[in-house]
Amino acid sequence: MNRGAQGKDRARRDLTQGPIGPALLLFALPTLGSNILQSLNGSINAIWVGRFLGERALAATANANIIMFLMFSIVFGFGMAATVVIAQSYGARDMVSARRAFGSAVGFCTMLALAVALTGWLGAPALLRLLATPAEAFDPALVYLRVIFVAMPATLLGVMIMMGLRGTGDARTPLIFMFVSVGVDMVLNPVLIRGIGPFPEMGIAGSATATAVAGFVSLIGVIAYIYRKDLPLRLRGEELAYLRPTAAQVRLLLGKGLPMGLQMIVMSASGLVMIGLVNREGLVVTAAYGAAQQLWTYLQMPAMALGGAVSAMAAQNIGAGRWDRVGRIASYGLAYLLLVTGAMIAVMLLFHEALLALFLGSGSPAVPVAWHMQLLASWSFVLFGCAMIFFGVMRANGVVVGPLLILIFALFAVRLGFYKIGYGPLGADALWLSFPVGSGTTLLLAVAYYMQGGWKKAKLLAQPNEEECREAINAEGEPAGRIAPTG
Repeated sequence: MNRGAQGKDRARRDLTQGPIGPALLLFALPTLGSNILQSLNGSINAIWVGRFLGERALAATANANIIMFLMFSIVFGFGMAATVVIAQSYGARDMVSARRAFGSAVGFCTMLALAVALTGWLGAPALLRLLATPAEAFDPALVYLRVIFVAMPATLLGVMIMMGLRGTGDARTPLIFMFVSVGVDMVLNPVLIRGIGPFPEMGIAGSATATAVAGFVSLIGVIAYIYRKDLPLRLRGEELAYLRPTAAQVRLLLGKGLPMGLQMIVMSASGLVMIGLVNREGLVVTAAYGAAQQLWTYLQMPAMALGGAVSAMAAQNIGAGRWDRVGRIASYGLAYLLLVTGAMIAVMLLFHEALLALFLGSGSPAVPVAWHMQLLASWSFVLFGCAMIFFGVMRANGVVVGPLLILIFALFAVRLGFYKIGYGPLGADALWLSFPVGSGTTLLLAVAYYMQGGWKKAKLLAQPNEEECREAINAEGEPAGRIAPTG
């Protein structure tokens, strides 16, 4: 790629100039599209499993999926830490620091993912027993989970690379390769489950194998694409040494990444506790919860996409010294979150019967149980999503401990405390009502912490270049400066 093309490409990814609303939307939409595709893929896989293999297998995947999310959480924190450094460095026009952060994160996460895969394979039975997985679902859940752990290195490394790309303002490339991954998975799932054509009938292991193959294909494809297009984070020659993280880089990844990862782990652990409590209500409730989870996953997507987009955009602006834009980024993030998540909840409640029947079949006794869960808990995802926007802005300046403590308090002390107190008079409804109680507490504390303002005083992970900062401010009022990212 010649210098002129590189300059135009960088300008399209620059999130420090131009109108904030359109730039944030154009950056967040491909990320939201990637997340929805990923969720759609999981839902379609659940449809195949539920229709071909029955409620027993669907309950097995519900138990395995919460463990998979826990594994993703381990890498998520380090990926977010790297993304913040990459975004701040990119905003400060310091590509050496951006590539060093990217290389260190990829190298570190590769070693971590291999360890996770081995540990997960060996510890899968103990994990499922810890969840009180129903006996009739235990064996298929074990088979499914172990195949997924084989694919874990490719999947987690792919997530790390795509998060790094978003730090440079590039949400389009991750979307392209999410299409690749989902396409491969959707085609192979029914083929391997049923043994269509020359392929053997593998049952629930076929669903997991399809996901594994899709992860490896997507990873190989995105690496090849990065080098073919000479994207900003490609490593060449001496830069390949960045893949061996230095002690300073490891300290940064651990110091900032561990609390970020712990935020996800806290949410995962809360989910583990919840499904353990759900399992005690019987197989029908567990299957209903598995179907409801599939729909709730979509409701989390706007919060994850917009939270990540807000974080990357705010980090670029902090790196460029553009604090005047950070508050407005948060405001636009909240507005978009309310609009998108609110609309999704309305659609899901309006068409709940048809949507739940996709996973459970129209005659399943689990359908009315799942509808009751939705009615009580779905609206809470608006509250939790708004909290994620505030956390995303604070995360952009490396502030992670406060949000972590808020999540621990809200999801464990408040949510489980409400369940314990409310189960006697409310029964299983205490489980579903604990969602809005916990989410409301999270939002209230997030707003208080954000408004207090101490998070702005944290040390920048990348210092801005004063001359380029002045140029950016001057460009804000010029037509040439109003450049939005392509996503």
